Amino acid sequence: MKRLKLAAALAAAMTMTGCATIVGDKEQSISINSTPSQAKVLITDESSREVYAGETPTTVQLRKSDGSYFGGKTYTVQISKEGYQERSLTIDSRPNGWYIGGNLVFGGVIGWLIVDPLTGAMYNLSPDQINASLGDSVANNAAGEQEINLVLIEDVPSELHGEMQLLGQL
Repeated sequence: MKRLKLAAALAAAMTMTGCATIVGDKEQSISINSTPSQAKVLITDESSREVYAGETPTTVQLRKSDGSYFGGKTYTVQISKEGYQERSLTIDSRPNGWYIGGNLVFGGVIGWLIVDPLTGAMYNLSPDQINASLGDSVANNAAGEQEINLVLIEDVPSELHGEMQLLGQL
């Protein structure tokens, strides 16, 4: 009889928790690097609220859930440096293996439909590492806008002819 009560108590405890909540966290570390380094990083969430501003390289802690029922977070990461191309990337939340498989085996319906969706531990953020290349330095005019100047070859001083490159043919 004692074994039966112990087994029933263990089964009840297992169905009252969620597997992802037991083994997962509410936040996740995201590493952000850029080439060149010392680029500005701005992270906003799905409601356009700024959650981080800094420079590369950096590691940030981001929440995986917005606190609502089945409310996974989505972030936009903007990486920029003066004189280089700006990059914009998205970080999405996706259900993890402990939520999907663990609750089938251990957590049960309560873990699957109540506990894990409310805590946010059921999600993983992807990607968890960003390595952004901002490309080559680009020339800007006085207003900070990129520009290109077209001139006739006859108007280029002869001492600069050796530095010219063919871009394409008409």
